[in-house]
Amino acid sequence: MKKNKVLDDTKRTVFIIVAAFLMAMNIKSFVRAGDLLPGGFSGLTLLIQQIARHFWDLELSYSLINFSLNAVPVFISFKYIGKKFTGYSCLMIILTGLFTDILSGFQMTDDILLVAVFGGILNACAISLCLYANATSGGTDFIAIFFSEKYGIETWNYIFAGNCIILLIAGYLFGWNEALYSIIFQFTSTQVLHLLYKRYQKQTLLIITSKPDEIYQEIRNDTNHDATLFKGIGCYKKQECNMLYSVVGRDEIKTITKKIRQIDPNAFINTMNTQQLTGRFYQRPND
Repeated sequence: MKKNKVLDDTKRTVFIIVAAFLMAMNIKSFVRAGDLLPGGFSGLTLLIQQIARHFWDLELSYSLINFSLNAVPVFISFKYIGKKFTGYSCLMIILTGLFTDILSGFQMTDDILLVAVFGGILNACAISLCLYANATSGGTDFIAIFFSEKYGIETWNYIFAGNCIILLIAGYLFGWNEALYSIIFQFTSTQVLHLLYKRYQKQTLLIITSKPDEIYQEIRNDTNHDATLFKGIGCYKKQECNMLYSVVGRDEIKTITKKIRQIDPNAFINTMNTQQLTGRFYQRPND
């Protein structure tokens, strides 16, 4: 057990190092090449740097600004979300800041549209690695998770509104061209992240089976989610049948359907994307 824990911690640390490196290289090679602004505190940090550089001829440290902005969210996360989760997230924030200050960037292309699209893809890859390590890149992620887990409130629309305000300020001060391309960057990043990371996505399972009790126990043991059993009549054979209804995480769907097949090879399984869910839904703890 201790060996598995050490292996898991090592894996999480490696993921975070790679994620921080990719995010820093993205900032130095794509984001700054197109004068773009990513979402969240990274975008706010870069905006503060641009303002200081443009109006006061000051070159402020990325890490210094970013660490300062993250101080309050880190405290909230440490107290309410989880100590280990916060620790790994802090490692991500620190490494990203240090890599951004230390590494030398390179400009791959002068085409700002290509910069926005491929920068968004690279940004999503970095965030996905960070999320797979069960950590965040800091800032607004801490706030969103806190309100989601503590109060069940979705804050993504408010965060999006905050990002829009940052882009409006940047557009007013430095020109609308880069601000509009930043929207393409953020949109690309969001869509790719949605494809790569599925923990917070949910799917509905409808299972017609002759072994409902065994399958329910498998769902319960593997995912910690409940299920509801419906009794019905099959229209073709006019025989009584059982249908289990359950909602699980999208990242769990492949494993659970495979185990259902092992229990009942003749089970009829229908999986559907769940767009909105209200009510109690078990979410694996961050620590």
